[in-house]
Amino acid sequence: MFLTIFLQAVAGASLAKVGAAVAASVAVIGASLGISRIGCSAVESIARQPEAAGDIRSSMILAGALIEGVAMFAVVVCFLVLFV
Repeated sequence: MFLTIFLQAVAGASLAKVGAAVAASVAVIGASLGISRIGCSAVESIARQPEAAGDIRSSMILAGALIEGVAMFAVVVCFLVLFV
């Protein structure tokens, strides 16, 4: 089913537009996986050492922000390929 949808999209649009859409989706999926791993590790770390919760939380927020920045950069580049 995915293949037929993909082939219809290729037939209706240029290959660059399809590539931009796939790249944007991969970037967002990768960012969500990275943030979920950060959250899981932070909760586990806080459970093991509750007195370090503040330091762990600030490190988690910093890493999450950096991952989101990279994901937004990838999506913007994909939109540039799509519309420019």
